[in-house]
Amino acid sequence: MLDQQHLKYFKNLVGGEDFFTDLAHLNAYCYDATKERHLPSGVIFPKNEREISQILKYCNEHRLIVVPRGAGSGFTGGALSVSGGLVLSVEKHLDKILEIDTKNLIARVEPGVINKHFQNEVEKLNLFYPPDPASENQSTLGGNVAENAGGMRAAKYGITKDYVMALRVVLANGEIIRAGKKTIKDVAGFNVAGLMIASEGCLGVISEITLKLLAKPPLKQSAMGVFNHIEDAMNAVYKTMSSGVTPVAMEFLDNLSIKAVEERFSKGLPKDAGAILITQVDGVVKEQIAWQLNEIEKHFKANGCVDFKIAQNEQEEQDLWFSRRNASQSISVYGKKKLNEDVTVPRANLPSLLQEVAKISQKYGFKIPCFGHTGDGNVHVNIMLEDPKRDLEKGHQAMEEIFQAAISLEGTLSGEHGIGLSKAKFMPLAFNHSEMELFRNIKKALDPNNILNPFKMGL
Repeated sequence: MLDQQHLKYFKNLVGGEDFFTDLAHLNAYCYDATKERHLPSGVIFPKNEREISQILKYCNEHRLIVVPRGAGSGFTGGALSVSGGLVLSVEKHLDKILEIDTKNLIARVEPGVINKHFQNEVEKLNLFYPPDPASENQSTLGGNVAENAGGMRAAKYGITKDYVMALRVVLANGEIIRAGKKTIKDVAGFNVAGLMIASEGCLGVISEITLKLLAKPPLKQSAMGVFNHIEDAMNAVYKTMSSGVTPVAMEFLDNLSIKAVEERFSKGLPKDAGAILITQVDGVVKEQIAWQLNEIEKHFKANGCVDFKIAQNEQEEQDLWFSRRNASQSISVYGKKKLNEDVTVPRANLPSLLQEVAKISQKYGFKIPCFGHTGDGNVHVNIMLEDPKRDLEKGHQAMEEIFQAAISLEGTLSGEHGIGLSKAKFMPLAFNHSEMELFRNIKKALDPNNILNPFKMGL
């Protein structure tokens, strides 16, 4: 609870219309996409960087916990206030695109700008911002930086870290720093901006982001390959990607995911297929598109593809991608609750990873539909629980074994979702004692009183 001194300070600072302790607001900001609920002590909406600074300075002096929050669309509890404290939300006021520089191909934005809105605005100028997380219609750019968000286009264009040129960050003591520059090259000093990316609000509050833009490719086209065996599909992925073709996206659905989409939407998918791969290429001239699709078809068929379809118009393009975009909601046919994680391995290790998932599925008796971004080795594994009360503990054991399998295959706990609360206890699987101590020492150096998003990432 916040005492009267704290209540008075925050109301005087931002005004009564931007600071709330009533139950309605606390409930609205007590959960994220995990559906876990942790009630904060208050919710505050700063209007600018100066107010963020004053909020953090005061909270640091009085040892009040602050939980930075974008849109609350994360899957790991990164924006949950597990010990009360103050939720600092950037969504209400800090949502402006400050500059789009068409000469230097950069943009400056506030952290509350919605990803898809930003994409749309730069595309009006024939520019392109590639990171496209599944939450692009809800998630903020500040949240994307804090989680290092990816998306389907990562296979060719990379993820958020590849587009962050500079940040303005408010530290736990209220000090404001600039990290990075607008220049393409900058080797002066430590890469502090890189340290802030994927830090999940544990090291500072991002107040401004400078992003790299690209020229928008005028042409794109998609195709789908059908495989009898999922191992063949996974082999086709890395062999295609190493052949000189770089698809914008290379996505997959396994048999369980295909069946779920078909059961729910009846789209005419091949329910007996072991897997489907959906890919997209882009370019400047038609010949470039045609060459890429021809090479992909060649490598797919050399690795067990039994049917290959190229979209010939926009409607067919949408139809091809429908199954992938609706896979997550469709797999609810297999259970009342899903444990959803996003392990990532080097592309060549995808066949081995999915073999291990199949063994774990058989061992525990769970259906585990998988889909995701095979172009960058990122697989969404979904342990489906028919009876959550009965099966939850066993489900967590199965997920830990999947994490162990990914780590043993030179992979990582998460490619997109982050660590937050849900994966915090698994960090020692991926990092040794010295590495975890390094993380904790960095956290302590920047936030010695541990007021910023404590308990996240195993820190």
